Formats: sequence, C-alpha cells, structure tokens
Amino acid sequence: MSSWTHRHVLDLAAFSLQDYVTVLELAQRFRAMPTSGARKLPALQGRLMTTLFFEPSTRTRSSFELAARRLSADVQSFSPASSSLSKGESLLDTVRTYVAMGADLLVVRHRCTGVPQSLAEALDASGERVAVLNAGDGQHSHPSQGLLDLFTLARHFCPEAPTPAALQGKRIVIVGDVLHSRVARSNLWGLTACGADVVLCGPPTLLPEGFAAFVAAPPPGQPLDPVPQRGRVWIERRLERALPGADAVMTLRLQKERMQQQLLTSLETYHRHYGLTHERLELCGQAVPVLHPGPVNRGVEIDGHLLDDPAVSLVEEQVRNGIPIRMALLFLLAAAEKG
Repeated sequence: MSSWTHRHVLDLAAFSLQDYVTVLELAQRFRAMPTSGARKLPALQGRLMTTLFFEPSTRTRSSFELAARRLSADVQSFSPASSSLSKGESLLDTVRTYVAMGADLLVVRHRCTGVPQSLAEALDASGERVAVLNAGDGQHSHPSQGLLDLFTLARHFCPEAPTPAALQGKRIVIVGDVLHSRVARSNLWGLTACGADVVLCGPPTLLPEGFAAFVAAPPPGQPLDPVPQRGRVWIERRLERALPGADAVMTLRLQKERMQQQLLTSLETYHRHYGLTHERLELCGQAVPVLHPGPVNRGVEIDGHLLDDPAVSLVEEQVRNGIPIRMALLFLLAAAEKG
C-alpha cells in the first residue's frame, strides 16, 4: 500500500486511478473474509474511530462502525442532541475534545458543505495526527458511497477481478435529483476516472445543464486533475433516450429536505416521467443491474417490484459492499497516519 498518499478522504476528485485500484483490491480481500466464525482482523487493534454524524444515517454510520470493529478498532459515537453543542460549544472545540480522548480516525457527516475539510485543515494546522473521513457533506461529496458503488458495479461486471478496468467503456445512466445529490457528484468523479461514460437524466429543475461539464476541470483549490483521461458526461432529458445501450442504471432519491423551493409539480408526475420500472428497463436492450444509494422512496424513483427483484436490483449488494469498502478506507488511513 506504499502508493497511498492521502491523510484524509474528503472528495474523490483528489483520487488517482491507482487510488481506486488500491481501494477496490483491498476491499475485495476484505469482502472474501469468512462470514462465520472468527470475523475480526487485528489490523486496527488499539485504534479509536469516532463517528461524528450531524445528520441522520442508517447505512453509512452502521457500516463504518461494523467496518471498524471487524478491524478490531474501538468505536466511539457522537450524538449532537446530548453534546455540549447545545450549550454553545463550537464544532471545532467538540472535535478537539474527541481528539484529546485519543481518537485516531474521525468519520464526519454534516449538512453543510466543506465541514469535514475545514476540520481536517484545522487539525493539520495544529499538528494533530488524526485522519478525517468525509461521510457526506451537504451537496458536495460522499466518497465512501461513490467507492462502494464502483465496487458493486466492478463486482457485477467482473466478479473475479473487480478493478477499475471492469468499468472501462461502460455506459452508466444516473437518473433523478442530481442537483442535491452528493452521491451523484462522487459517482461522477469515480465512474469517469475508471473510463465509464455517464448519462445524466432528469428534469431541468433537478439537473442543471452545467453538470455536463462537472468533471471538465478540477474543483477549486486543486490545480490538476489526477486522472489524465476521463470518461464522458452528457445529459438526456427523456429517460426513453437515456436508457438504450446502458450497462447499468442508478436512480437517486428525491431529496425533498434539501429543496429550497417547489421543484416538482407532483411525485406522480415525476414517477411517470423518470420512475424506473421493469418495462422501462427493457429499453436498455439487455439485462442490466439497477442501483440506488438509499433510502428509497418506493413507487417514486423506482417501482417496488423492481427494487425487490434479485435478478436486477443490486441495492442490497451495495449495502453489503459498504462494509469492505469502509474497512479498506479505515485501514489505509490508519496505515498512512502511522507512517
């Protein structure tokens, strides 16, 4: 793992192709661990992971905690409602308290963009040797979700060798609320880095035209793109035009809690134009897998029968793959901190 250079994992825009290779290969090794008997590795014994979630979470928080325990780390959970934040303590002072208690790894989720990065920069400036992993910040990034989606697709296309090469030349359709989705943004960086072409589909209110150029230049503060040649990104407004030739389809949750204004006429209208069903999936021209980062609004983004169809749906597989991907990230960050 000598090629790993990241002290924090904040955004997949900073990942090179070798970074994706490293994470996916390590996740495959962790995925192959026995599902019964001794299920722990001593890799992070004596290390402390603290989860600081300022937003509700089921899948991400639980899988990070399971991942840490399977690597023999100690786990400490933070609850905003019962913390000193309610007494006026600053977020940074709260984080420093956990660092003073011995936290080696901080997994941070926050509704505001940039919070994990700001915390990482502040801790670095004070000389703290603690790693920060972004578990979702605002509408910006959700790197571990993007990686587990990559891993799920790579395992589907090439079960024996789920590497980035398995995505090369694939056409992946992402449907829905791209505007508010940090998952979509992370997937755009990850999929195109692996050579996949991405078709974005949704109404203009949820998918502005600017997303066609999302990966055309590195984000602010990053002078160069670590991936010299990426797959293409383009927009199709009609699902019937986006699906033909697709190798996989990902639907996104309508994030009504992030919408600042009325962006949809009705959920029924949205499902009629953009909801995924067995019938619509036939337009792909081949049997293709369906993904959804969850939680799912059944009957809105995706038909319930399609969601529950094991021959098509990879949603539960995404949940399973979240644990080995997060094990890989924790392992790599702990090794980098130790080095």
